[in-house]
Formats: sequence, C-alpha cells, structure tokens
Amino acid sequence: MTRQLLDRALVEEATKKSGLIWVKAPGVPDRALWHVWHEGAACLVGDGPGEQPLDGLTDGVPAEVTVRSKDKGGRLVIWTARVAELRPGSEAWQAAVAELKGKRLNAPDGEAVPERWARECRVVRLEPTGDVAPLPDGPLAEAPLPTPATTREPIPAGLPRLLLKRRKRK
Repeated sequence: MTRQLLDRALVEEATKKSGLIWVKAPGVPDRALWHVWHEGAACLVGDGPGEQPLDGLTDGVPAEVTVRSKDKGGRLVIWTARVAELRPGSEAWQAAVAELKGKRLNAPDGEAVPERWARECRVVRLEPTGDVAPLPDGPLAEAPLPTPATTREPIPAGLPRLLLKRRKRK
C-alpha cells in the first residue's frame, strides 16, 4: 500500500512540474506533448489546426507516459494511463479547458480559443492506472525517423572571421 501511494505521489508531482511529457500510444511512436495536470490526470488538447497531434490517443486506449526532469532532462518516471476523451461542453471538458487555456502559448485566437477547441480539436485526459514501469538501464537512442528535411550546408570558411572582426579604433 505504501509503495502505491509513493508511486502515485511521484507520478503526480513529476507530471505537474514537467512542461512536456512523452506519450506512446499503441502503433504510434513516442511524441512530446504539452499538458496540464488537472484533477488527477494529464490533460491534453490537439488534433486541430495549429495544435499538437494526438494520434493514437482514443477513448479507452492505454498509453505509456514518460516524464522527464524539467531542469536536467533525465527520465523521472514512466507510468501507464487510460485515455479518456472529454465531450465538448461537458463540465469536465470546461474545467480542463480552463486550465489548458492558461498554459497555451501563442494561441492565434487569444480568448476565443475554447470555442475553437470545441469546434475543431479534441481534449483528452491521461488518467494514471497506478502502474509504474521501472526506468530502463542503458541508452535508448534510436535512429531518426525518415524525413525529407535536410541539414543546412556548412558555414563558409570566412564567416567566423567576418562576424568576429574587431572594430578598428579611430
């Protein structure tokens, strides 16, 4: 019983303090998502224009949440969650949206964001099931996913000299 309480406290405190969580749904790779901790669950908004994708996070599906340290970036806890989609306009939806609205950075429509979220987005809760996975030993580095994006070309050899040139005194 004590271990469960400690795990629950760790999940809640770590998730509250972290700005991003890494979420893995069945058949979908891990992805970083912003969230708010509200009434015992991580609440997310997405799947609309200009919002984060919530691929694979459908009602009743299990998900794995990895929480990192905000200051050091290392893994703190990995917990399992049950996804619950909130119905727009419901009491739970309104409470979650009130919290999410305060944390949404650079919303294009400012105060009208809840109306847009009700029309075009989904709000989901990741409710902890009580299961905490052990942290992995060793590195988890993987090859990057294929992408058409390319890296930029090397900087010209003379550019650092040009940028760091000292001004001559008159």
